[in-house]
Amino acid sequence: MSAAESDSVAQLIAIAHRPTFGQRLISWASRPPGRLYLPACTVIGLVLLYEDSVPGGHLPSLLLGVGGGAVLAAMGALRLGIALSIARPMIRYYWLRWVSAPIIALLAIGLSVADIPLQTRVDTSADALLGVRATADSFGTVPLDGTWAGLYPLESVTVSEGITRYTVRGAGLLDGSGLAYSPDPLPTDEFLEGQGGVVFEHISGPWYSWSEY
Repeated sequence: MSAAESDSVAQLIAIAHRPTFGQRLISWASRPPGRLYLPACTVIGLVLLYEDSVPGGHLPSLLLGVGGGAVLAAMGALRLGIALSIARPMIRYYWLRWVSAPIIALLAIGLSVADIPLQTRVDTSADALLGVRATADSFGTVPLDGTWAGLYPLESVTVSEGITRYTVRGAGLLDGSGLAYSPDPLPTDEFLEGQGGVVFEHISGPWYSWSEY
């Protein structure tokens, strides 16, 4: 057989065995979620938990988490739908891998709804934040230029009317936001006289978050 004939045969074999898009999709969906999909779900879940740990939210991580979560959810739904149609035994055999992604999603949503990330991060940072408060007692507003106090980078700290407000760098989806400390209970979800255009929301104990409107 000549070299030209060998090349022609090789090309025919390659064409004959080249899978179609549908075949590739079925092959992909027939396999359980694996090394890339489940770690990606975990990363997106952690990104959303980080976003929830920032007072007033964190816009970059919110966009990444929601966008990435939507893509992963669509991929998972498509994969599961195809697998239910043509590969149910694979679902039963690898059931733990199939349920891992929904469990990760539900866990992240449950922790966020309960405000666990924000409460935990504030509790961990409380002593350092109170230390910063002591430096501002006699000065009103003290710029901090991103200095870390516990787990939060602070732009400034302000003491007014017995309320300490910490401006957290990067906090807030559209406007400024941060943390507040008040020994006395504060009214929430309404503007407070003497505090400018901010609204407070209770976190735990004497700690609040504030957002500027």
